Amino acid sequence: MPQPPSTKRLEMVIFEKNLLSPKNMKKLMIFCVLSALMLSSCVVVRQGEAAMKRRAGKLVGEPITERMKLFNPFVSMYLKVPVRTTNLEVNLDIPSKEGLNIRCETSILYRVEFEKVPDVLRRVGTEYERDMISPVFRSALADVSARFMAKDMHTGQRSVIEKEVRELMMETLGDRGFVIEEVLMKRIILPQALSVAIEEKLSAEQESQRMQFVIEQERQEADRKRIQAEGIRDAQKTLSEGLTPEVLRFEAIDAFKELSKSPNAKVIITGGDTPLMIDGTR
Repeated sequence: MPQPPSTKRLEMVIFEKNLLSPKNMKKLMIFCVLSALMLSSCVVVRQGEAAMKRRAGKLVGEPITERMKLFNPFVSMYLKVPVRTTNLEVNLDIPSKEGLNIRCETSILYRVEFEKVPDVLRRVGTEYERDMISPVFRSALADVSARFMAKDMHTGQRSVIEKEVRELMMETLGDRGFVIEEVLMKRIILPQALSVAIEEKLSAEQESQRMQFVIEQERQEADRKRIQAEGIRDAQKTLSEGLTPEVLRFEAIDAFKELSKSPNAKVIITGGDTPLMIDGTR
């Protein structure tokens, strides 16, 4: 037999009173605190990361990776360090050999050696990008760029600058647990006056190359005409040298033979050398 609505409401009121009683509230608070402690005392180390345990202000144990660890949050914690390749972008002004300030946008591709994570944390801490890599890079780039002209940074010399900066950084950071994989000068912004001068120089060089091409074409055309004229001259010389009196007399006799075969009436005037033919029908 179903209970009347008044009985159900009474049971709900009694349940809420029991739930909100001081004893039950205390248990609920203890449960929440324990749950929070359990969640905060667990660290998950993912791929490309290394973690070191610090207890009472000291690093203990060996670095771990790709696992989950429980720890006591009251006396210890885990410090994470990326060991995969990391891109650090730095924008700065660098000097050139002629004393100009050039804006440069660069990327530093580096990684931390897994075995040297404890040394990095002990010597530098977690802010190694700000405290170690960036200052070393700025100093190395300024030293190298001061040996090159501003225009060279837009040409193939850029790769030379990048290589020298990387080698100079590795001399300082290599023994400290850092590997500088690449230094990339992504963008070089020259002063406006220098940019205009470089563009004008490039335009002049292109115009000079075009004129050299035109001159070469004219030279080849002149050579062709000279060779042609020499060929005509040689042919005429050879022909004139071959026209001796004997040859001319032979050609005249041959012409008389051909004329004798013609059925038409003709008058031939000749001195014995070259025939002159007159058409008798006119």
